[in-house]
Amino acid sequence: MTLTPTTLSPALIDEVNTLLLYDVTDPQAGIKVHKEAGEAKISAARRLHDKGLVTQPDGGYLTILGREAAEHLNMAHTILTTG
Repeated sequence: MTLTPTTLSPALIDEVNTLLLYDVTDPQAGIKVHKEAGEAKISAARRLHDKGLVTQPDGGYLTILGREAAEHLNMAHTILTTG
């Protein structure tokens, strides 16, 4: 079995970084991506909304699926940046 290496596109990295902005310990904490954030961040928030991970095209709150994704990303980030 041959494994194909997976890389993260710049767009996907923007989505990951946007999800990492959320405080997963507080379901009432949302974010707002302002126009000044730049097109890459605005587009990332819109794509996350299109995928059903956040409640609004400019951020909002995490959906149940979004919270699960953000929790996994936070765990991976912690594992990769400690020790």
